[in-house]
Amino acid sequence: MAEDADFEAKAGDFLCQFERILESDLLIDEIGFIHPSQFSKLKEEAGGSKSATSEIMGYDSSDFLLQDHKLGVSTEILHPLYIAARNTFMAATRKYRSFCNQDDQTVAGNHLSELSNSFNIVESEVMKHSRALLLLSCDFGTAWNSRKFILSKKQHLSMYLDELLLSKLVLSYFPKSEQAWCHRRWVIKLLVQKGYTVEEILKKESELVERIAEMSKMNYRAWNHRCWLVSYMSREQVLNEVKKTRKWAALHVADNCCFHYRRRLMLKILEDITCTEISSGLSVDIYQMWKEELDWDEMLIKRYVGREALWIHRRFLSACWMIHFVTDPNTREQEGEISNNFHFFFENELNLVNSCSFIPNDDFEDFQAQATYSGAYLLWLIKNCPKPNMIQLDEKLKACNLKTLLYKVCPEGRYSLWKSLIDSIENSH
Repeated sequence: MAEDADFEAKAGDFLCQFERILESDLLIDEIGFIHPSQFSKLKEEAGGSKSATSEIMGYDSSDFLLQDHKLGVSTEILHPLYIAARNTFMAATRKYRSFCNQDDQTVAGNHLSELSNSFNIVESEVMKHSRALLLLSCDFGTAWNSRKFILSKKQHLSMYLDELLLSKLVLSYFPKSEQAWCHRRWVIKLLVQKGYTVEEILKKESELVERIAEMSKMNYRAWNHRCWLVSYMSREQVLNEVKKTRKWAALHVADNCCFHYRRRLMLKILEDITCTEISSGLSVDIYQMWKEELDWDEMLIKRYVGREALWIHRRFLSACWMIHFVTDPNTREQEGEISNNFHFFFENELNLVNSCSFIPNDDFEDFQAQATYSGAYLLWLIKNCPKPNMIQLDEKLKACNLKTLLYKVCPEGRYSLWKSLIDSIENSH
């Protein structure tokens, strides 16, 4: 019993220190958990200057380190700190619910001003303790929901902006937290409803996602958040994003998430096209953009061997090209030269597959992967070819030895699967 009481007292003290630091520096933008042995080294790197923690606490803490708005927490105290934060939050939540569930008769029997003051105190306690808890356990759904409940009642713009700062702080050490990203989207919806500048939100969110994507590779949740923002973009903003993200994508060719974002942007452009705009010639501009994207993707495929994300992106580009610029009768009527380009399109794709199917005699596995991806792409292209263009496709396939080409790039262990696919394609043609 004495040990339990001592543990609770120490845990409560850690929580008080933690929350005091959070309240003293509202500009903390990064949090991390540090092994005790690294504290002295970090203090030495700071040049022996007095840390912000010492100024806040009045003494040199060995459990927390605050420097330049970066907060470090010792891993040694994580367990008792979490226990104290969870228990304190749950107690505050129960008290808050009891206030919310009071009936009119109970309220009438108390002084309204006193009751309101007590309610505000409990409400602030829930917000304070939930913040501490979420920084220790980012996917604690009850804590996020309690904040949503209070925010939806308050509807203060400053509180919404504070929530963006909190979720950003959580993402600084756990960038794949689904709860944090969902909470962020919920807050953004409220900000838009309040009339907050959408352009400013889009700019800040795009910068945040790119910064997190550099820190956390292939972060689907971060890029999915950016895809969600596309619905708030104007056409000019979408076109600007397509241009702006090209450089980042070219430097991260293995990260399919960025290419997925580019596909979302390009689909948004297609979704916004109206019949009037097609007749005015805008479709030609979009066709040119698609052609440039195909050429750019081909350049990346040849430069970075064996990157599956590039081939997946090419399937999307080819599918949209065949749907919107080959089989669309309206496009064919307005721009006859576009529909006649299928012959050259497929010839170019076949040349690309041929150039990527070469496997040198070395142990560099990326060449084998490149050949496999190119063969799979050709099978997909043949299977998804529009029916009006099947005659041109047959002529091209007869000109090259399809079986020899595909068997050459067939991966080990998949011969029977590829053979059945090739046989079905030949029988259908």
